[in-house]
Amino acid sequence: MSYLGLKAFHLMAVVTWFAALFYLPRLYVYHTQALSEGDTRGSERFKIMERKLYRGIMMPSMLAVLLLGFGLLSLNWNGYFQQGWLHIKLLLVILLLGYHFWCGRLLKAFAEDRNQKSQTWYRVFNELPVFLLIFIVLLAVFKPW
Repeated sequence: MSYLGLKAFHLMAVVTWFAALFYLPRLYVYHTQALSEGDTRGSERFKIMERKLYRGIMMPSMLAVLLLGFGLLSLNWNGYFQQGWLHIKLLLVILLLGYHFWCGRLLKAFAEDRNQKSQTWYRVFNELPVFLLIFIVLLAVFKPW
């Protein structure tokens, strides 16, 4: 596959992954609300939605981002790794992976009825990937170093 083909599919996977990263914690907010209201049917529905989003969209998207990203890097390993901006971008992607798997741990806590976090905590948690997205995109577009 050509560089532009890899890049196009990589960007599509990134968009899909971020959509899921933004939506799953929002579901946690609503799930916590349902629990505080004693809505057990709603809570069970959220468990299904969260599981399907994480396993059916978030995980495959993340894997596609990583595989396609490595594919892009493999086209010019030496050239890319001499660019400082890429080191910072990859560090931010590692932080994003940590966030992704943290979402998975929270999913497990909800599935096992062990959630200890508040709606407010999830509302703040939901904003974290926004900052990573901003910095990753700015680094990739402007390549400052």
